Parts: sequence; structure tokens; C-alpha cells
Amino acid sequence: MYAFESKVRYSEVGEDTRMTLYSVLNYFQDCSVFHSESVGRGTAVQEELGRAWVLTGWQIEFRRAADLGESIRISTWPHGFRGFVGERNFLMETLDGEVLACADSSWAYIDVKTGHPVKASEEERAAYPVEEKLDMKPLGRRIRIPEERQEMGGFTVRQYHLDSNHHVNNAQYIRLSQEYIPADFQVQRLRAEYKRQAVLGDQIFPMVSETEDSYVVALCNEEKEPYAVVEFS
Repeated sequence: MYAFESKVRYSEVGEDTRMTLYSVLNYFQDCSVFHSESVGRGTAVQEELGRAWVLTGWQIEFRRAADLGESIRISTWPHGFRGFVGERNFLMETLDGEVLACADSSWAYIDVKTGHPVKASEEERAAYPVEEKLDMKPLGRRIRIPEERQEMGGFTVRQYHLDSNHHVNNAQYIRLSQEYIPADFQVQRLRAEYKRQAVLGDQIFPMVSETEDSYVVALCNEEKEPYAVVEFS
């Protein structure tokens, strides 16, 4: 397990001075990066190997939004490997142990030149001892896009959407999708499925569906093929 402590900053809260959903995602992403760096399998090492761990999907539960200035602890650990797939849990809690948010995620180990998945080496796997999986209700990896959906106006991928992998950051897809659901909708669970990579200059066309208790936002290319599908419930 890797963990670090932090204090909720003003830049991480919304109008209500509570941590935004986007900030929670960034904490989880940062924690996984810090973990990899701490065990000697960080971005520079992976770049030299021509490999990368790519997030393919996750489900997140939100219990309570942390308040401005509140002290928090973020942790992450792997709970399984299957071929080229690695699975990882995340936890955000107060220093007293109150769970604020938790997540389960699936990652693919890829050859960056070919874009094809490859089995992680024994050395790679040994750097991440497997621990017990969080007790979370499984919601399934695949997100069904309802037939009834509203097509929204498209937009262009900008520089600030990108990360060091030169494509739209995983948290940015969630942030962009959240713009298409009501501002007062209280998100308790989130699922995201990442299908293809959007890069600088690509056009993204959102398709939005409302169900009885959720919203599904598909961020698609011009052929209506999803880059990412996000379900808010």
C-alpha cells in the first residue's frame, strides 16, 4: 500500500467550499503515480521500457465531500493481476478513518509503440504486492449507452486537456462529462469506461442520456464512436 496525507486546498473546492468530484479523481491519479515512483516503476522507467499502464475503467463511490482545510489521507494498492491487466483500489479518508471516497480500477499494460497490450514482466508485478480487495458492490465494467440520447454540440481538444501521455487525461473526461448533467445532481457513484484516446485537435461530440436514477454521457468522435463513457448515479 502507498499512502500520503494532504489538506484540502482552496483550488480543490467548489462554490460550496467542499472538494469537487474532479479533485477527488486527481488525488487518486496522483496517488497511483506517487506509488509507482516510490517503487522505482515511475514514468521515466516506463518511458525507457516503451511501456505504460493505461486506465481502462473505474467505479468510484462518494460518501462525503471533504471541507476546505480538512486533513485527509489518500491510499492505493493493487489487488490483482491477470495477464496484461492490473487492478487497483483507492481510498480517501479523514485522519480519523472516516471514508470519504473509494474506488476500484482496471489498468492495461501496453507497448506504447504498437498500442497493443502486453503481459507485465515478473519484475513489474513484483514491485506491486497484491493486497486484499476493497468490499465494493461491483457495477460491471461495461456501460450501456441508452438508445434515447441527446446529441450536443462538439468541441475541440485543447492543450490543457492533455497529460504527459499526450492525450486527454482520464479525470478531464469526467470533468467534461459532468458539464452535461444538472449542477444540483448529487453524484454518489460514478463509472467510467475508456475506449480510445483523444489527442490535441480532435473533435469531441457529447451524447447525453437520462435514466430513472442516472445520467450517461458518451464523449464521441465524428463517427459517434466513444472515447469515453461516463455514468453518474
